[in-house]
Amino acid sequence: MERGAIDVAELAGPFDLQATVESGQSYLWNRADGETYADLHAHDGDEWYETVVAPIPGVVDERIPLRVRQDGGVHDGTLRWESTVDAAPVLEHLFRLDDDLDAVLDATPDLPLLERAYGAYEGMRLTRDPVFPCLISFICSAQMRVARIHGMQRRLRETYGDVVELDGEPYHAFPTPEQLAARTEEELRDLSLGYRAPYVRRTAEMVASGEADPLSAAELPYEEARESLTRFVGVGDKVADCVLLFSLGFLEAVPLDTWIRTTIEEYYPDCERGDYAETSRAIRERFGGRYAGYAQTYVFYYLRAGGE
Repeated sequence: MERGAIDVAELAGPFDLQATVESGQSYLWNRADGETYADLHAHDGDEWYETVVAPIPGVVDERIPLRVRQDGGVHDGTLRWESTVDAAPVLEHLFRLDDDLDAVLDATPDLPLLERAYGAYEGMRLTRDPVFPCLISFICSAQMRVARIHGMQRRLRETYGDVVELDGEPYHAFPTPEQLAARTEEELRDLSLGYRAPYVRRTAEMVASGEADPLSAAELPYEEARESLTRFVGVGDKVADCVLLFSLGFLEAVPLDTWIRTTIEEYYPDCERGDYAETSRAIRERFGGRYAGYAQTYVFYYLRAGGE
């Protein structure tokens, strides 16, 4: 087993592990105390988080178990990690530690709502999850609270994922496309996926067979990339935007979920255009364009946690 540490003070801007992992962007981590998504508000901030990272082109070639915790504050703390490989580059990728967070937020508009959200969750960064687990997670997200979405993904891992060990402890990897495609709709329904079960199975089948590759969207212009992801069963514009933002690095994407639509209604009603594409363009522009996805994610977490 390898161990290491990342000095938060050496990053360009602050970092908050708990806010990043538990803000509704990623459903692939478990908190070691079993309280993932149990509390919308900050705890003492030093729990271990655990996952198995799927292969990511150019970052990691194999599935690796990974544990990480944050000691200290968002400006001067330490990220401590344990894995089977040098996990510092993996964490840099997954948590966008290479972003200059101060510069990103300074580049977004001076809107009072954004300022309150930034102040409440200083150091939250966007994630870059492996694309297939991210795609399945958000197919399961429709009409669901974050804790239930996380529970679905955990059951998928524990039921169908391979076991990867770290220092003798077993961790369950997210199922591969082939493993999920081999399940029946009834088996997936038994894991409480409900009507999402056939969507998950068919999308896994599309990826496993080579019929479609979600990673190919990364090479397209933003709106074309969103359209390309909607070919997967169970993926509409909102789910596609989530995958683009939280996996493929399209920082301009603004998923129009319930919270953001409520935000538009209450704060920016002139951005409502009666059509997803047009409303998306309007709120992206209001949130500053290039980094609008950062603004969206802060607002989503702030409002969901009762900030207003």
